Amino acid sequence: MHDRRGVSHLRIHGKGNKLRYLPLHPDSAERIHLYLEVAGHRDAPDAPLFQPARRQTGAALTADGVYKIVLSYAAKAQIKVHAFRVHSLRATAATNALEHDADIATVQEWLGHANVSAR
Repeated sequence: MHDRRGVSHLRIHGKGNKLRYLPLHPDSAERIHLYLEVAGHRDAPDAPLFQPARRQTGAALTADGVYKIVLSYAAKAQIKVHAFRVHSLRATAATNALEHDADIATVQEWLGHANVSAR
């Protein structure tokens, strides 16, 4: 996490190694700070936010790792997940933001899309 003009942001490395900054709601920033303390990597602002729990190499959690975690929690909650993809989380977040009157250009920027029709 990084402060930019008094607002907490996540630094995102996107496709093609494009760098962008995602502004955080203050409640989200507070929860991420707590997570970083518990996870033990609060003092490493350039480290990946989510790292594997088993192998503590400092590497980022992979899409496959996220997939397995989501499936594990879905099974514990007795939720049947069909055709789930990690990318579905991004699409759901974007849809939720738009349904709550977020500006489409802002959502486009958050997702790192060059134009509104990008998928």
